[in-house]
Amino acid sequence: MAAVSKYLTAGNSSIAGALLFAVYVLKQRLSSGTNRDKGASKPLLDNDKDRKTDKAAVDKVFFRRICHIMKILLPQTFCKETGYLLLIAVMLMARTYCDVWMIHNGTMIESAIIGRSTTTFKRYLVSFITVMPFISLVNNFLKLGLNELKLCFRVRLTNHLYNEYLTGFTYYQIGNLDNRIANPDQLITQDVEKFCNSVVDLYSNVSKPLLDILIYVCKLNTAIGSLGPASLLSYLVFSGLLLTRLRRPIGKMTVTEQMYEGEYRYVNSRLITNSEEIAFYNGNRREKQTINGTFQKLVDHLNRFIHFRFSMGVMDSIIAKYIAMVVGYLVISRPFLDLTNQRHVNSTYSERLEDYYQSGRMLISLAQALGRIVLAGREMNRLSGFTARITDIQEVLKELNSGRYERTMVTQKIKDDSVEKIPLIPGRGKIIIADNIIKFEHIPLATPNGDVLIRDLSFEVSSGTNVLVCGPNGCGKSSLFRVLGELWPLCGGQLTKPERGKLFYVPQRPYMTLGSLRDQVIYPDTHEDQKKKGTSDRVLKEYLDNVQLGHILEREGSWDSVQDWMDVLSGGEKQRMAMARLFYHKPQFAILDECTSAVSVDVEDFIYSHCRKVGITLFTVSHRKSLWKHHEYYLHMDGRGNYEYKPITKETVEFGS
Repeated sequence: MAAVSKYLTAGNSSIAGALLFAVYVLKQRLSSGTNRDKGASKPLLDNDKDRKTDKAAVDKVFFRRICHIMKILLPQTFCKETGYLLLIAVMLMARTYCDVWMIHNGTMIESAIIGRSTTTFKRYLVSFITVMPFISLVNNFLKLGLNELKLCFRVRLTNHLYNEYLTGFTYYQIGNLDNRIANPDQLITQDVEKFCNSVVDLYSNVSKPLLDILIYVCKLNTAIGSLGPASLLSYLVFSGLLLTRLRRPIGKMTVTEQMYEGEYRYVNSRLITNSEEIAFYNGNRREKQTINGTFQKLVDHLNRFIHFRFSMGVMDSIIAKYIAMVVGYLVISRPFLDLTNQRHVNSTYSERLEDYYQSGRMLISLAQALGRIVLAGREMNRLSGFTARITDIQEVLKELNSGRYERTMVTQKIKDDSVEKIPLIPGRGKIIIADNIIKFEHIPLATPNGDVLIRDLSFEVSSGTNVLVCGPNGCGKSSLFRVLGELWPLCGGQLTKPERGKLFYVPQRPYMTLGSLRDQVIYPDTHEDQKKKGTSDRVLKEYLDNVQLGHILEREGSWDSVQDWMDVLSGGEKQRMAMARLFYHKPQFAILDECTSAVSVDVEDFIYSHCRKVGITLFTVSHRKSLWKHHEYYLHMDGRGNYEYKPITKETVEFGS
């Protein structure tokens, strides 16, 4: 309205010209926002991209999805979000009446100026000054309601997705067992925010224009008759539907642009993350080729988008600008040029000018309201893209939590071509929870890609019996532990094992969490969990001393010291910290996956002796010959589908030494 007022006060008294300006502003708004909503994402496969962009359409599927998501955003009839929706509705209604009052009051002020009526001018100017604080409150309460509702929706949807995402090992499975979602991080962070903003903006952009249209049509019926606003409504609805139809590809092109932008940012972030390794390989030329290829895909798509917007700009100019100008002239001129119109037969020039000016402003507001409805159509196209992505991750998370995976492993190929193919169904095997025993019974060991590493794996380990797992790379050592840890689905047979909390995994590159020095030892427990277990900080200090890390506490001065521990600790210190963490948790079984490769032999001997002392049974993956003496059995996989599980004898130890 401020822009329109500025335009009108510049001396342009033509209502058609003012209508032209309003529609032009509308066109600018329709054209804006196309290059927004880029986010970092991992690269998508072409079929994934096509599948996602095909879903970005406003149809019955979209409305069904949005209704499903709204049940999450509005879980109850009476909740905080409902209150904000009501506040926004009331403020939108109040704002519409404020706009009508402003049109009438502004017209009277300008009429008083032209008519040189000091008394009338002062009266309406004082009215404006008096009402101005109320209008300001209405506008800012509206902004408050919109922003709070966006935040509430984001909190609801984010919490819902994280409840599914961080249930069990779903966060691992979505990237390693399922190939439908390539960038869950972007979906949960950026896309959720944009979806919630888009939903709330759509609510505002639809409800207020509908109310405006109703009020202004009633007012214009009195001023210029019903034919004028009906003609304008008919034309703008027709043009809006036509332009919305022509703009339909914008939704898909925006989603595709977002994917390419994310892929481009992802390859750049990989260069930063792996800069040292790339430098050692002297791989700058290869990385430059990869980045340039990714960037070129983005540039090609942006060029297509620019050309599409050019053609749409031509259509916008003709339909929403010049033809609208002609319709504006015809609508506003009809009651004034009709000599039989009783309203203007005996009216004075100033009265006709006042009617013309006030009717014109209402026509402008009516055109803007209809334009916002058209704009809402474009917003719905954008929203359809975000809705499809949010629905995708919801469906995938739900299926993962119920044990279903998109990447099936049926009639897969065994690495040894001489062995026949066998059917594999994820989740077909049976898991039995029992303490102090791990027992594999006729379990096929297979990767998510479908490679069957071992057809029929059977062995049993009781507490107190350490097992050394060995074999060439790719033979299935890590796969064995992923099945044991329930990260990978069991495709057959029967697995007897303790519950998850009694089985601890120590990788070669231990994970250091964000937090204090204490958090590194007790992870994933919290300080409250430590207190419940009755483990004092003095005991934690003993664990650090046992692995020769006591100096770190002395250096930091406090258990509550916070550092970037991934960078502060060396490779060997992180491995020893992981062993202190193992001592704290005291599980029944522990898997040591090359986790002492950077630790001296004397510390390593103490670690194995201490584990035996406190009753922790070990599965060790290591190529160190010095470790054979700490184990009773060895499990050897040859990488061709065969294995042997045998006791370690004195001759075996001597041979290993």
